[in-house]
Amino acid sequence: MLVKQHTLGKTGKKIGVVGLGAWQLGADWGEVGEDEALSVLAAAVDAGTTFIDTADVYGDGRSERIIGQFAKDRPGLTVATKMGRRVAQEPSAYTLDNFRAWTDRSRANLGVDTLDLVQLHCPPTPVYSAGAVFDALDTLVQERRVAAYGVSVETCEEALTAIARPGVATVQIILNAFRLKPLERVLPAAAEAGVGVIARVPLASGLLSGKYNESTVFAEDDHRTYNRHGEAFDVGETFSGVDYATGLAAVRRLAPLVPEGLTMAQFALRWILDQPGVSVVIPGARNAAQARANAAADAAAPLPEESLRAVREIYDELIRPQVHDRW
Repeated sequence: MLVKQHTLGKTGKKIGVVGLGAWQLGADWGEVGEDEALSVLAAAVDAGTTFIDTADVYGDGRSERIIGQFAKDRPGLTVATKMGRRVAQEPSAYTLDNFRAWTDRSRANLGVDTLDLVQLHCPPTPVYSAGAVFDALDTLVQERRVAAYGVSVETCEEALTAIARPGVATVQIILNAFRLKPLERVLPAAAEAGVGVIARVPLASGLLSGKYNESTVFAEDDHRTYNRHGEAFDVGETFSGVDYATGLAAVRRLAPLVPEGLTMAQFALRWILDQPGVSVVIPGARNAAQARANAAADAAAPLPEESLRAVREIYDELIRPQVHDRW
């Protein structure tokens, strides 16, 4: 299938602009069986996806192992993983010895000699300013444990600090219609430095799919139940840090903007793809139909200027007060 491709920052790899986020295939989104996980991967790749993002902590390696099993028979995929969240979040943990151990485990899980891309997984803020950390990452490249490295960040300031490092190939950041702050400085800085931008949480944990309402109940093992106030990890990872009721109100305001023939989720993904400097967007999927629908956003026409203005107006009125100064 012919899909639009971008170069993924300093990795030099050509990838489709709609990737697949594989957190759901590991844990924290309710139960996803292995057969279902493999069908999600197959549906996404058959629809043109060539970039898959995972992490060593997703199901304690389950997501990596399922992807490794799948990728054996699917040459040409670029698989990014992340490291650092399986230990106490202390800057002192970010050492070369630990990096070697963590990447060795991911290499085994994925069944590869060299990881395409490894990202620091939202480490403590001081890590981004530690020269020894980036020296250690350079060593991983020299040792061919990894082909390239990047960072996954919580805040725009963390992203800007990382982008200034010459060896950083990519930065992964929350970007969606509820998170506009990266448009101000992060995307322009990344473009100037040749750093790829991976847009994560593109549907605000499903809020921007338009499928939820006040009566929706999420499973107990779903982070949308247990992390609404940041009980387990940064609250910005759940509904993009937006209060659930406010998010529902914003989605209802956005709904009339959705062009005929698109779903609300595809509209939300198309909005991200229309932002200059985005290399790839990584929506997750819990079933094959979702994966196919997400991939189809690439074929949609760019959104009209009036829709882009309306997204910003709704953000400024409802969302900005909750998130803009926090991340």
